[in-house]
Formats: sequence, C-alpha cells, structure tokens
Amino acid sequence: MFTLYGDKVSGNCLKVKWVADHLGLAYRWVDVDVVAGEAKSPDYLARFPMGQVPALELADGRRLAQSNAMMLYLAAGTTLVPAEPFAHAQMLQWLFWEQYSHEPAIAVRRFQKFYLGKPDEAIDPALMTKGRAALDLMEGHLSGHDWFVGDGLTCADVALVAYTRVAHEGGFDLVEWPAVRGWVGRVEQALAIR
Repeated sequence: MFTLYGDKVSGNCLKVKWVADHLGLAYRWVDVDVVAGEAKSPDYLARFPMGQVPALELADGRRLAQSNAMMLYLAAGTTLVPAEPFAHAQMLQWLFWEQYSHEPAIAVRRFQKFYLGKPDEAIDPALMTKGRAALDLMEGHLSGHDWFVGDGLTCADVALVAYTRVAHEGGFDLVEWPAVRGWVGRVEQALAIR
C-alpha cells in the first residue's frame, strides 16, 4: 500500500488516482488543500520539498513527485505503458507535451477563471491562444486515431484527459473539437470516471 497526497480539484492529482483505481491498487488518499497553502506548510515541505501535489509515499518511506512520473511508476508492466520501444517513446512524447504545452495553458486558465473567479479580461489572453492551439493539435491527431498511442488506453490518454475533460471551466468549449470530445468520452468510460 502507498499514500497519495493530493487535491481533488487538481487534474494532476486525479490522473494518478485514476491510474491507481484503474489498476485496482490499494492506497490511502490524504487531502492537501493547495489553495489554502497546505502544500507549502513546513511539515509538508519537510516531506515533499517540491511543495506540490500530487505526492506519493511508498510503505518503505520512499517518496515521488510529479504526476506523470507517478503514473509511470504505478503502471509499469501494465498495458497503460506500451512495451514496444517506439510506442513507449510516443507515449512519453505525449506526456512531455502535456506538461509543457497543454497543462500550462488549459489548466492555468481553468484555475484562474473557475477557481479564482477572474473575468476573461483579467486573464492573460495568451493562455486562450495556447490552449486552443493545444486542442487543435489534439483534434488533428484524434481525427485519425481513437487513442493517443496504439489501439488502447495508455498513460498518455490519462494525462491528457485530466484537464481536457474540464476545459470548459477555462472557457474552452469542446463542441469546437468533436474528435477530442469523443476521445474524452472513451477515456472516461475506460477509467470509469464521470
């Protein structure tokens, strides 16, 4: 058994939880309220110096940060991580892209609009431009594929769905991206999430 520290409003936390649930892994969830600053408390920072959620602690005391690293650790040896080297590299490609080009636009805009209640004019307009570009790229890929890598669900899909499924909370209406919307439904069904 391991312990997962996270905030359930965070897609980065949920994607690790979804992998654990999908694989039937036993774990303990500890709520960390990021908005209240709990991830920056001295006790939390002593255990997790990066001061972020999610954080994973194994029964033997080893700790791991960064959601995609956690997903890959938990899913090692399963169908969520392709064994074939090129497919494996493609999955990693999408995971890196998700954290560099997708999450920093869509998740940040969602947080500012939905959780902080900022009006559109108070949010950096570049976030909308970058988020739309990310969704356009996803639409192009998914127009010819059901999944991001291969013929089934992988960690790439889990990572990308976390904030895409709630993109409307950041002002991105997925009606404009029908292939993305269809893929979100497939991933939600595969992971048994609503």
